[in-house]
Amino acid sequence: MEYRCVQCGFRIKTLFVQYSPGNIRLMKCVNCKAVADEYIECELMIVLIDLILHKPKAYRHVLFNVLNHERTHFQGLLWKSLVGFLVLDAYRSLLVKKPEEEWGTSMSISSIFWIYRKMLMDVFLGNYMFLCSFLFAIRSLLKTSAQFSRFRDLLLAVLISSYFKILLTAMMVWEFPPAVIYIIDLFVLSSNTVALKGQIISTLQFFT
Repeated sequence: MEYRCVQCGFRIKTLFVQYSPGNIRLMKCVNCKAVADEYIECELMIVLIDLILHKPKAYRHVLFNVLNHERTHFQGLLWKSLVGFLVLDAYRSLLVKKPEEEWGTSMSISSIFWIYRKMLMDVFLGNYMFLCSFLFAIRSLLKTSAQFSRFRDLLLAVLISSYFKILLTAMMVWEFPPAVIYIIDLFVLSSNTVALKGQIISTLQFFT
């Protein structure tokens, strides 16, 4: 089983040694000589705060040492994350189109059906183009067609780091200006950048 140091991304065999229940010793990274993963002893709230603050080591902890595909049902996690991502993206598209369309009780069923069909087409087509561009860019960067599982790891990093989309659900309760949607998009983009940066560096270390 492969773990990563949250400080430098170096591969290590184990994160801690347990002497007795509740008595553990955190291992140090042989590369940077720092504690490999101090988040093991931290509460979940601290991890969430560091994720919001875009700390790379928090993303390494979650993506490598928590969501390790050898310890969890990786395929199921990937599909669940993809479905959640698409649902939130569809809701975002609905919020964007809502001010543009004339919503009301006078709308016919065919008009509502057309709006929702157009919204779903935009979501699926847009994400399909994004996925194709993403895989092409990663393949060009890595200069290899092997290790497809690494592409799945990078895709999972994008899906998990898009958690800021959950903030869109607050617009079901409170009225926010449309500009808030684009602010959330910026947070999602910055979170994706931090997560992918750590993943790509670790993937390049894997191939070297």
